[in-house]
Amino acid sequence: MELLKNFVLQGGGLVMVGGWMLFSGIDARAKYYHSPLETVLPVNCLTYDDREEKPEGVTPILKAAKHPIFKNVSSQWRFFLGYSRVIPKAKAKTLLQFKNGDPLLSILEIGKGRTAAFTSDCAPHWGPKDFLEWKGYPVFWSNLIKWLAKEAQ
Repeated sequence: MELLKNFVLQGGGLVMVGGWMLFSGIDARAKYYHSPLETVLPVNCLTYDDREEKPEGVTPILKAAKHPIFKNVSSQWRFFLGYSRVIPKAKAKTLLQFKNGDPLLSILEIGKGRTAAFTSDCAPHWGPKDFLEWKGYPVFWSNLIKWLAKEAQ
């Protein structure tokens, strides 16, 4: 984790994507809270089980449509079946959030690098088929990686 932290501070890009064993994870066993990696993430991890199961589905709200991460991506996002609860840091920007205020996507420029926290899945489980087959899916992830790599401002 120290190597990843230093990579970011020296100009690298990093995205952490949610799931049962990321951020805090099931029964808080992932233990990213108070870690060297957490210091460069745009969010703080909880010290207890952070899984927010939403079998009824929950759709995020786009808060920064003009950000380069959303170039050529529809503002109509697909629903998710859950996510990891986190707390955005004061200097972070939350670009997507759920109605209750929990973030789906937060970003941070720190040191010479950039980080992002996507609190749901990018694969099946919390990321349902509707999200995975959405035409905005590959565009969004490509844009996010380009932003992290400083290819998009």
